[in-house]
Amino acid sequence: MGLFDRFRRGSRSSRPTGGARTGSTTVRAANAADEQHLHDFVTTRRGVEGFVEPRTAVSDVTLLLVAHDGEWTRRRVPSVQWAHTFANKHGVPSYDAAVVGIPQRMRDYNRRMKNQ
Repeated sequence: MGLFDRFRRGSRSSRPTGGARTGSTTVRAANAADEQHLHDFVTTRRGVEGFVEPRTAVSDVTLLLVAHDGEWTRRRVPSVQWAHTFANKHGVPSYDAAVVGIPQRMRDYNRRMKNQ
């Protein structure tokens, strides 16, 4: 390798395949296991609300589910529309996280778990 070879632009053979490219990272696509996990969370907790998080440079669209006690889970989803449809199908209110933020009970839950 020459002195300036590492600075040249062009194709890289070590680049991972599959998933969407976002900047310098590859994002794993949502899959059936993600949907099953969300379904299991919704059906085994009470007072669940959904917060749809937009695509960022390092993450695809995600659905954050928060239960009444602040317990939470987050998974990738195919699209914003899919997330709202999933929530409606399961009787879970859904919000755009970029607009409303995340609930205080989730931060309180994280603090409780950290102090245990």
